[in-house]
Amino acid sequence: MDNDLSGAAGTPDNLDRLWAPHRIAYLSGENRPLPTNDVPCPFCRVPTLDDAEGLIVARGTTAYVVMNLYPYNSGHLLICTYRHVADLTDLTDEERNEIFELTAHAMKVLRKVEEPRGFNLGMNQGAISGAGIAEHIHQHVVPRWSGDANFMPVIGQTKVLPQMLQQTREVLARNWDLL
Repeated sequence: MDNDLSGAAGTPDNLDRLWAPHRIAYLSGENRPLPTNDVPCPFCRVPTLDDAEGLIVARGTTAYVVMNLYPYNSGHLLICTYRHVADLTDLTDEERNEIFELTAHAMKVLRKVEEPRGFNLGMNQGAISGAGIAEHIHQHVVPRWSGDANFMPVIGQTKVLPQMLQQTREVLARNWDLL
């Protein structure tokens, strides 16, 4: 019997997997305002809690730093405005500046404490861009370590291919019979 399982579901494909089963609760709507539930904006609610309960790391004048409840990596932080505003273009200069000041400081702290090798920083503007809570602007600060996960499949559900399929096929075809 042929034991070649290539192409079968669940067959190893030489890709490492980063399982994040806690994310299913978020994807299903937990703690997230959706048209199908009555959940209030968590980014408006969190600052009303004490820091430990709200997982707030630091408070600024117009923005605060909070742990992401559904992190992509250890140390994944969110920089949120106190004001409920959706778009970067609607922020005041003070809010915009403080978001980036808090982001830079968060990076310095994470480097000292967790020693990441890099960071992914970003804001998803609008639900279509992947914002889970599109109505309240927030900046992601995701520390990264070599081999932790590839950012594109985790965040963008996209594989980065460095070569056109035709070029890859040509290289493989040209070398196929050499083995």
